[in-house]
Amino acid sequence: MSVKETSLTRLFERVTGDEDSRMCRDISDEACQEQPGNFFRHLVAALGNKLADELSNARLILPWLMGAIGAPVWMVGLLVPIREAGALLPQLLIAGYIRLRPIRKWVWVAGGVIQAIGALCLTLLALFGQGGWGGALVLIALTGLSLGRGLSSVATKDVLGKTIAKQRRGTLMGWSASVAGALTLLVGAVLILLGNQPGTLALAILLFAAALGWGLNALCAALIHEAPGATEGGANAWDSVKQGIALMRRDRRFLHFNLSRALLLSSALALPYLALLGQQNSGTDLASLGILILTSGGASMIAGPIWGRLADRSSRRVMRDSAIGAAACCLAGAACVWLPESVRTSVWPYAVVYGLLMIAHAGIRLGRKTYVVDLADSDTRALYVAFSNTFTGILMLVVGLLLGAFAQWLGSAGLLLVLAALAIAAALSSHALAEVESEPRS
Repeated sequence: MSVKETSLTRLFERVTGDEDSRMCRDISDEACQEQPGNFFRHLVAALGNKLADELSNARLILPWLMGAIGAPVWMVGLLVPIREAGALLPQLLIAGYIRLRPIRKWVWVAGGVIQAIGALCLTLLALFGQGGWGGALVLIALTGLSLGRGLSSVATKDVLGKTIAKQRRGTLMGWSASVAGALTLLVGAVLILLGNQPGTLALAILLFAAALGWGLNALCAALIHEAPGATEGGANAWDSVKQGIALMRRDRRFLHFNLSRALLLSSALALPYLALLGQQNSGTDLASLGILILTSGGASMIAGPIWGRLADRSSRRVMRDSAIGAAACCLAGAACVWLPESVRTSVWPYAVVYGLLMIAHAGIRLGRKTYVVDLADSDTRALYVAFSNTFTGILMLVVGLLLGAFAQWLGSAGLLLVLAALAIAAALSSHALAEVESEPRS
């Protein structure tokens, strides 16, 4: 073993807390030998992806972009459903295609490149877009970006399952979230310093940095050492739908997980409404946006490694505890409207609750990602992930549209109370899930 490989192995063991990097579960011996190097390639790739996600956030950045170019308000309500559902709905088709490829990382690379192109289009729209046509083009660019995200999502998890051993995956995702959160802190600090300066140029810079992040993601994915996998069992989208439904009928744990995940959507759907509540009461200047980005990045930096380690022990408990936290944050956010006017018109109470909700949301994301990867085996992982994501994408569109209609009636605060009830139901459902981390794999 070369000096470089030895140093990389020691660093890997220090980061993961393992004494022997060659003890691997659920991956081949060849993948085990390459694991230390692949771990850090995954880490940098995930860092680029997470930073890009933050800098093109449909919950914060894109609503500010729509406001800056004067797009109609109703278009803002389509951002989160398009961002999420556009990434999730096509994944059954993608899973069938991936299954036919012995090397899956190139699908991941293609997704990263498509997302980078989408972010570049948004950059140009931040500089030159105006009014309704600019808003429409933002939605079109976001749709393309989301489709690229869906392409990467299934491939990323499948390659992760082939190259990184069980009980190290949550740690990997946790560290990437933490480092991306630290960089996001810097972005938020810069926006606070800009204060009331014109926002379109700053937004364009953020979106261009997002394009660079996805370029880095694609580059690192291309460098991962991936052994060829089995190609049997590839199917078209309709066959994958039938297989997915059969899986839920046969595997009650998979059905239960998907029901829990549906309820856990409450945290993702609550974030834009909490940000909107803060915007309505404190204004739309860059300083307010910077404060929200600052709290979001700080939350990710703090929460990532903690949730990652906990998810490797029990992703079920992470989902449960995060859902409880999300419910508490939704209630706190709704209560902000009853604060004294001098406090209510400041962005800070909303920023504090937003940061805490981001901590809970990070736990939900890490918990459910780790759970579905560990629930499946190497032969079914891509289908499990894709069907679960497609199922969730349909629900995101339906629930997002319903909540948008309810928001006109209940207002943001009333809607947060509804989402708090859903989060409590998610906690109860997650508590009843089976443990999968300690199960042996054949």
